[in-house]
Amino acid sequence: MNLILLGPPGSGKGTQAKILVKNLGLVQLSTGDMLREAVKSGSDIGRKVAKIMDAGELVTDEIINSLIREKLKSKNSGFIFDGYPRTLNQADSLEEQLDRADARVDMVIELTVDVDLLIERIVGRLSCVSCGAMFHKTYQPPTIEGVCDVCGGDLMQRKDDNEESFRTRLLEYYQKTAPLTGYYHRAGMLKYVSSIGSIEEISERIEATIQAS
Repeated sequence: MNLILLGPPGSGKGTQAKILVKNLGLVQLSTGDMLREAVKSGSDIGRKVAKIMDAGELVTDEIINSLIREKLKSKNSGFIFDGYPRTLNQADSLEEQLDRADARVDMVIELTVDVDLLIERIVGRLSCVSCGAMFHKTYQPPTIEGVCDVCGGDLMQRKDDNEESFRTRLLEYYQKTAPLTGYYHRAGMLKYVSSIGSIEEISERIEATIQAS
């Protein structure tokens, strides 16, 4: 099974993808994780990505498609695409790559949530510089301030996790993703799931949606 999770920044795609990985045995492909890995590597593409992300803009399709292509070559199981595709260009690229592997997208789930709650989630978000574990100042604070509960690494707030950068990212998301959701809706693959509530409540809604298909 291949699933796509769509939703604006802060909608909980990454958290829910990890739960689905555990429950369904799929491989998570997170564009956010792949981009952060590229930045951390200090490579030429990593420096380009860092500049784009610091400006609060979306990374180009060419870069994203290239990263996804390499990941697809290295795995044989089903995938959960977290935050990809975001544009029709990316959707076409994904379809071509899956066709070559005699596979297809089985379902697209878009997580929906109001803007004010998204901003609240984003500006309080913290991540571990060592292992990437996510925390939140209000909803999921670490046991010791500034220290990761998982590995003991330092916690930091991403440069683009402020309201100004977030609103730029959100506007770009809706402008570029609106045609994409229409595309998957017409194909009969798109399902909407509310991302308001606890992690467990959202997870139950997603699993119920998958089971009902």
